[in-house]
Amino acid sequence: MSVTVRIMDVHAREILDSRGNPTVEAEVTVIAGEGAFGGPCINGRNMEAAAGNHKEKIGDHTVPAPVGAPYPLSGKLYTGRVPSGASTGRFEAVELRDKESRYQGKGVQKAVRNVNTVLREALLGRNALCQEEIDQILIKTDGTENKEKMGANATLSVSMAAARAAAAALHMPLYRYLGGISAKKMPVPMMNILNGGKHADNTVDFQEFMIMPVSAESFQEGLRICAEVYQKLKQLLVKDNLSTGVGDEGGFAPSLKNPEEVLDYIVKAVLAAGYQPGSDIKIALDVAASELYQEDSGMYYFPGETKALHGSRRDMLSAADTKEASVLRSTDEMIALYEELCRKYPIVSIEDGLNEDDWDGWRKMTERLGDRIQLVGDDLFVTNTGRLSAGIRLHTANAILAKVNQIGTLSEAFAAIEMARENGYKAVISHRSGETEDTIIADIAVAVNAGQIKTGAPCRTDRVSKYNQLLRIEEELEGVSVYENPFPGHSCG
Repeated sequence: MSVTVRIMDVHAREILDSRGNPTVEAEVTVIAGEGAFGGPCINGRNMEAAAGNHKEKIGDHTVPAPVGAPYPLSGKLYTGRVPSGASTGRFEAVELRDKESRYQGKGVQKAVRNVNTVLREALLGRNALCQEEIDQILIKTDGTENKEKMGANATLSVSMAAARAAAAALHMPLYRYLGGISAKKMPVPMMNILNGGKHADNTVDFQEFMIMPVSAESFQEGLRICAEVYQKLKQLLVKDNLSTGVGDEGGFAPSLKNPEEVLDYIVKAVLAAGYQPGSDIKIALDVAASELYQEDSGMYYFPGETKALHGSRRDMLSAADTKEASVLRSTDEMIALYEELCRKYPIVSIEDGLNEDDWDGWRKMTERLGDRIQLVGDDLFVTNTGRLSAGIRLHTANAILAKVNQIGTLSEAFAAIEMARENGYKAVISHRSGETEDTIIADIAVAVNAGQIKTGAPCRTDRVSKYNQLLRIEEELEGVSVYENPFPGHSCG
């Protein structure tokens, strides 16, 4: 007898994310039972043949029923919620938006409708235990290269909900269901404590400044260390009459004049919390350089740094003078800036240091920094095996940022993570700037033994929910879990 977890319903709705924008929430309802037909993963046609054309009414639909199956053993709802990003790479799978007046064009009713009609019909009666098969159905039903027909927000919400349903039906934790018996490595937090760029309304041009508690002996301890540094940073900002308002991901968002000033504050906060920069805490940056890149000039424009330098006399400058006074950097100057910052501060990781299509620049940056710095491709790779394989072939970057919504199904994201691992690239599991309370990335990080996770500051429930889920997982894995420094030989700073 083989266990099956048949999908009896799929339903989606429009909900709000952490930035007040609509996103898709999908629910998958399953029935678990035992049947003698064909093994755990078979297609719908074989299912019908194995059942001897026996049918069963489920809701308004008739689906194949396994012969002699004692069901329903369970019939529950399991959800998947899809986050969205403010900084979105142009090579990502399409997040389908309505582009109508409601929600200023950002509604997702079309994607919701796709789930409730086309995708639902394609999945009724399928075995939710067959994740790759479920995802292939979603991909083929869409039929486009970048999921522009159904929407990656539609396919991903269903893909995640199906995985949750399967795990719950087997009474297994999601990380164990996705990762098997080897899932035990707790990720080191790459905690965002100061926001800039598109994630904040300030003069800081780099998008994220993060700390990594590499000397901790457990995730719980690492999380505590980060939270203590975060609170000390707040005290320092208050003392200097700087804003402690937060950006999209919960990091503080004061207006500071350049990256050095930001990093100086972070180092002071680490010391004030009683830890040593470099040995206890490493620093990671997300530059989001594609947001700074100017196509016409081929240069990187730093609007915040420009304003900090010339804001006091900007009203006296002519347009030509203003352009002349702008802070612009070439590719070589960007790389030189990173080299200087790495010399002065204990920086261990730089994400999206150059434009998403500057393969030559990325190769040069990798040659100059890749032997001692983690160079993470987010907009560069967009969790896509095609772009990642090109990067591997061209020797660009040495790590991938894995965001499941960039590609649209769990199976495709896992394939990218596996390709990275097989080629000596690290993987960082990541949230988005527009999040929900869904905690699936916490389970994914443990499932794939990534060893690193980006999920924001210890502030705002949409961020903290992931950290709290990891605390629960570590408790469940007591005596088995592993927590270790991803960069034992790091020498910068």
